[in-house]
Amino acid sequence: MASESLAATVAATSGVLFDFDGPVCDVFAGHPAPGVARELAAILAQIDTTTGERALETDDPMEVLRLAPRAGENAVRRVEEALTAAEVLAVKAAGTPVTGAVDSLRAAHASGRKVAIVSNNSTACVREFLRLHALDRFVHQVIGRYPNRPDLMKPSPFSLERAAKGLGVKASTCTLIGDSTTDIEAAARAGSMAIGFANKPGKEQSLVAAGARSVVTTMTAVAEALLVPDIER
Repeated sequence: MASESLAATVAATSGVLFDFDGPVCDVFAGHPAPGVARELAAILAQIDTTTGERALETDDPMEVLRLAPRAGENAVRRVEEALTAAEVLAVKAAGTPVTGAVDSLRAAHASGRKVAIVSNNSTACVREFLRLHALDRFVHQVIGRYPNRPDLMKPSPFSLERAAKGLGVKASTCTLIGDSTTDIEAAARAGSMAIGFANKPGKEQSLVAAGARSVVTTMTAVAEALLVPDIER
């Protein structure tokens, strides 16, 4: 069952914002992230050796994209294009949605709340995954990575502010469900609430420290909280 803090957060929520990679999909499960990061780093190295070498130090494709501006606008465009293509391929091989994700999306939609995916992944890959698993009917809006502007990825509040505006709800009544501290920080900067999804051991403390109102270890807990009728909240 949901904790009192989770129930209270859900009760105050008009817009349910789901991070994508973690709460909904394990994006690189079938197309491992370290290999994608190396491919992106190789692209950077062709343009700027120093930046390319720095990029080889990370196994996170998003971090490679964050480094790309050091090598100029052309580097950003090329890495963005390559990353988007890799993400679309990855979600086709990612397998089924995270346990509890479908129930959470369905419950959020059925509750009459506005629902959005707010992700640092590309809009194209999110939409492809939703289409593949017939989940797009539960989602009112997809706010993916703004092309060629890695500085606007979470923890920037930009995507949350876009989501709130697009859904027609106040940012203060939106709750982001995310599995990283950058998700929680973005929510705080947007003036929104956040539920931390601790999908790996040891995450609880960092998510709480970042400002999560409550932390769950399964997405099923989110679904259960969203299913509570208004009269009980």
